[in-house]
Amino acid sequence: MSSPDPGSPNSAPANLQKTRTGFSRVWHATGYSIEGLRAGWGETAFRQEALAAIVLVPLSFWLGRHWVETALLAGSVLIVMIVELLNTGIETAIDRIGPEWHDLSKRAKDMGSAAVLLSLLLCAGIWAAALFQKFAA
Repeated sequence: MSSPDPGSPNSAPANLQKTRTGFSRVWHATGYSIEGLRAGWGETAFRQEALAAIVLVPLSFWLGRHWVETALLAGSVLIVMIVELLNTGIETAIDRIGPEWHDLSKRAKDMGSAAVLLSLLLCAGIWAAALFQKFAA
C-alpha cells in the first residue's frame, strides 16, 4: 500500500502546529516556548545564567542612567541566556543523531560553545563599562 500524496487533502500534516493560525498558533507556540525554558532549566549552565539574570536584570535598572543603558545591560544578560539555549539545542540535536565521535559533530558543538563564550564576553564588557562609568569616571 502506498502512502498518501503529501499534497492530497486526505494526508495528515507531519506537524499540527503548521496548520494552526491566529491566536491558536500563538497560544500553542507559547506553550512550546515554556517547555523549552523548562528543558533549559535542566541544564546547569542555563540554570546558573538564569540565576545571575535574576540579580543582574533588576540591577541594570539601578546602574543604567538612561533607558538605552538599561536596555544594553539587561539585554546583554538575556542574550547570554538565548545563546545558551541555542547551544543546548545544537548539542541535543547532535546527540540525537548519534553518540559516536565525529569531526563535524565536534565542530558544531565547539562552535555553539564559542558562541556562548562570545556572548559572555560581550555581556562582561558591557557591564564592566557601565560599572566603570558609574564608579570610576
